[in-house]
Amino acid sequence: PMMQMFDISAIAELAHQAGGRLIVDNVFATPVFQRPLELGADIVVYSTTKHIDGQGRTVGGAILTNDETYYQDYLRMFVRHTGPTLSPFNAWILTKALETLDLRVHQQATNAADVAEFLLKQPCVTKVIFPGLSDHPQFELGQKQMRGPGTIVAIELEGDQARAFRFLNSLQMIDISNNLGDAKSMVTHPASTTHQRLSDQERSQLGIKGSLVRFSIGLEDVEDIKGDIIQALGA
Repeated sequence: PMMQMFDISAIAELAHQAGGRLIVDNVFATPVFQRPLELGADIVVYSTTKHIDGQGRTVGGAILTNDETYYQDYLRMFVRHTGPTLSPFNAWILTKALETLDLRVHQQATNAADVAEFLLKQPCVTKVIFPGLSDHPQFELGQKQMRGPGTIVAIELEGDQARAFRFLNSLQMIDISNNLGDAKSMVTHPASTTHQRLSDQERSQLGIKGSLVRFSIGLEDVEDIKGDIIQALGA
């Protein structure tokens, strides 16, 4: 949820020097904004449930590689023996969703940038984390290897976890969900959901506070998104 980025080209070089392969989970960046295979990665994985479907209709995943040896020696046989095949209908849904992926993700990213700038001006928001903001510690890296800032925005609220819960429970349009990349805006509380199994010390080391919430910005009118946030901030 802290939107930490990694220099894919540099890590790929280190991996290859050691005789290894680099695998990149590219879900947050999306295939629209970041293409790891072009940056030196060997394997890219996606949860297709996220941006690729974009409407929460299917559960699926994708593995991409340009490494012929890996494909022939491992991936091809793994697929043959385990049968991880989507149903025809779910495969059709994803195929149709790809037709609008570029349009959807670009609009979501535009909305996310607008929301991030809006949140910077809110006095009860102590921190805004978004790769498209110039104060992001890895802003220059994002500019170098990404074609856009993504659709995820995280904030730290003034106060504690109870304050974050009050904010979340006051949202009327934005859904509370651990999912992301959907056409509908969603929000989650990482400390009590995605990272709840970590100890307090481990979460602290990662910078995940009880006051942190993570938005996945959708395709609604951005003024409606901001309006829902501002009324919940006042709760």
